[in-house]
Amino acid sequence: MGQVQKRAILILIMGLFLFSACTGTDPSDLPSETRTGITQNEIKIGSSLALGGHAGYLGTQMLHGANAYIRHINSQGGIHGRKINIIALDDGYDPSRCLYNTQRLIVEKKVFSLFCYVGTPTTVRIIPLINEAGIPLVGMFTGAHRLRDPVNPFLINVRASYYQETRAAVDLIVKEKGFARVAVFYQYDEYGFDGLRGVEIALKEYDMIPVAKGSYVRGTLDVEDGLDKIIASDAQAVVMIGTYDSCAKFIRLAGDLKFTPLFYNVSFVGSKELARRLGRIGEGVMVTQVVPPPQENDARPPLPGVSEYIRLLDIYYPESLPSFVGLEGYINAKILVEGIQRAGRDITRERFIRAIESIDDFDLGIDNPLSFGKNDHQGLDRVYFTQIRQGELVLIQ
Repeated sequence: MGQVQKRAILILIMGLFLFSACTGTDPSDLPSETRTGITQNEIKIGSSLALGGHAGYLGTQMLHGANAYIRHINSQGGIHGRKINIIALDDGYDPSRCLYNTQRLIVEKKVFSLFCYVGTPTTVRIIPLINEAGIPLVGMFTGAHRLRDPVNPFLINVRASYYQETRAAVDLIVKEKGFARVAVFYQYDEYGFDGLRGVEIALKEYDMIPVAKGSYVRGTLDVEDGLDKIIASDAQAVVMIGTYDSCAKFIRLAGDLKFTPLFYNVSFVGSKELARRLGRIGEGVMVTQVVPPPQENDARPPLPGVSEYIRLLDIYYPESLPSFVGLEGYINAKILVEGIQRAGRDITRERFIRAIESIDDFDLGIDNPLSFGKNDHQGLDRVYFTQIRQGELVLIQ
C-alpha cells in the first residue's frame, strides 16, 4: 500500500476518534440508520472492483450488469419504499486499494452491505475486515475455495467454484479427449494458486500431475518464461488461470512458435474480451462458464433471464454489449434484491443473511435454479463449456 493510501486510512481512523472525543459518542453507538446504511428512503450498498487497468473490462461489465437490474428495480419504486444506491470504487484489481476502498465503504460511506467484488487476491485480502465489521458481501466474481470452505456467514457466493470448473475441464481433457500431458499456466497469486490446486486435485483422480507449470506476475504481461517451460514439456493441453490480456499474449506467442495444444481457460479470464483480442487465432480455445451464454439463440427458445438481462442492459447501458461477466453481475443483483425483499422493511444485516439462506430452488430464468442454506453459501453449481468459433463463444454440450 502506498504512503498516500496509508495516510488516508489514518486520517479516517483519527477522524472517528476525534468525533468520539468531541461528542462523547462511541462510533459503535451511532444510530442504526447511520451505521448500517439504511435510511427511510435508501439502502446503501458498496462495491470495490476493477474499473480501469488490465482487469477493467471485468469490473465494468460486472457493474453494468448489476446496475441494469438495480436501476430497473429503483424505477419501480425500490424495495419496501427504499431505493438501492450502489457506491462503486475502483481498485484496479489491486489488493491494497481494495482494502482501502472497503475501509472507506464501511467507515466513511457506512454501507449496509458489500457487493460484486472482482478477483481472488482482492477479495481474500478483505476477509478479516468483513469479519470484524460483521458486514455481508454478496456476489464475488471469483471461484476461490478459500471463500467457500469453511463457510463464512458473511460471504454469499453465487457462482460455481474454480475447483468445480477445473474438475469439469480435467474430466473433458483427460476422459473425453484422451490427453495424458496437461500443463498449467497461472497467475502467481491467490487466484492462480487456487486454480492450480484445483487442477492438481482433479488430475490426481487420474493418477496424473501437471507435466509443467508456468506462471506470470499479476499486472504484467511477462508470460515468456512460463511459455518456454510449457513448450518444453510437449503438453497436449494447457489449463490457463489468468486474465484476458496475459492469456491472449500467451496464446498468440504459442501460435508464433507453432505450439498448438488445446488451450482451456477458467471463467474469470473474461472470455468475450479474450476472444476479441485473439481474433482468428482464438479458434478452438475453450472456456468454462458459470452462467449460460448471454445472447438469444434462434436455434432454441431464449432463456427468459438472459432476455431480460439483454433488454435491461440495452435500456440503461446501450453502449455495453452483453457478456458472461455482465450476466453474472445481473444475477448477483437479483440475489441482492431478493434478500432485501425477504428481509422486510425492518431489515438488519442478520435478517438479510438469514433471508439469503432461506432462498431455495429460486428461478433466475436461466434454467439453473439457485439455492442457499445455513451451511451452504454458494447458490449455483453448474459449469458450462464454451469454445471460440469464428470469433464467437459457442456453447458445447
